[in-house]
Amino acid sequence: MARTKPSPAHLALVQIIEEVGCTVTTTQLERWQQHGWLPKTSAWCEPGSIALRRDILTRALWLASTARAGRSIGWLGWVFWAMDETPDTAERLRTALVETLKRPLARAGIEQIPTGNSDKAFQARQDAAAKMLENRRFPRRDLDETLRAHAAEVGLELPRSSAPSLPNIFHRALMDPGARLLLGGAADVGTEDQLDALEQAMPDHPEAIEHLREALRRSELAGTDLLAQSPLAQGITGMVRTIETADDRALCHAVRTCTKASGVLAVLMRRAPDQPEILAQLTGDVMWEQWARVGGILPESPAVVAAAAVAINTFQYLAMPDWAADLDRYLSFMNALLEAPKSVEEAEE
Repeated sequence: MARTKPSPAHLALVQIIEEVGCTVTTTQLERWQQHGWLPKTSAWCEPGSIALRRDILTRALWLASTARAGRSIGWLGWVFWAMDETPDTAERLRTALVETLKRPLARAGIEQIPTGNSDKAFQARQDAAAKMLENRRFPRRDLDETLRAHAAEVGLELPRSSAPSLPNIFHRALMDPGARLLLGGAADVGTEDQLDALEQAMPDHPEAIEHLREALRRSELAGTDLLAQSPLAQGITGMVRTIETADDRALCHAVRTCTKASGVLAVLMRRAPDQPEILAQLTGDVMWEQWARVGGILPESPAVVAAAAVAINTFQYLAMPDWAADLDRYLSFMNALLEAPKSVEEAEE
């Protein structure tokens, strides 16, 4: 079957890209459109104009320098889907987020989470949780202390959080109750199990653990289950349901906000060695603890880890309105830091 002749818009975009020193073919443009990374050709120009939109050119240039045949661009493709916010791209986005949230199950060979309240179902979930942790390596790093050490090298002391925080969210002691929480929700993880895990992960803060234990005891006496009120109380099942039931606009907005926030944070972190005061400002905000250090800083590799962080951030943005409002505020704060003069000399100019 003969290929369709390239449209004038395709040819014009190829010419512009070549003029700035990159190489692309009309076949590549069509492939990117098939993936949803570029919108339909009819959307490339403003209404009533024959000039290509600047954002289309910027996107095509990025793809020309980054995308390779036969390879996915991972969660970066989600950004384009969220930006276009069409029924098709929203569905692509929803599917990708759900697949990412379910990836730990697929990796462990768990096709379906055992359900039910019977002892047999409970044990099946415990066994499945153990299977998820087989052959897993757990990072041994304290991000805050690493940053403090770098800051101290240039004579800067970073502010410390007023509340104790987990030095390492991937501490081995947290992984077992975490896996059980993901599979069975809060009902499968006893309060004492969680407190015991926190005691091992935070050995220097026994008073914080006791304070939490007392708060949970008081809520239990009052007939309230604080853990059951958490957005994570239903585990992966609840997270997937949140993504699946979000309307297209809310879903795309959540992904745009979360990925933009991580992008701005990455730029600021790259500036930090020359402007260490940036770290002091970033770490002095509550969202450093609640977002940046636990999922906002996206690793360059492996890509699946960054994708998982984006998926979890998106879930939180949709399920936790107060958290979402704080991220919006923190993003505005980071944008202000990004636009601030880089030096005293620049400010004087």
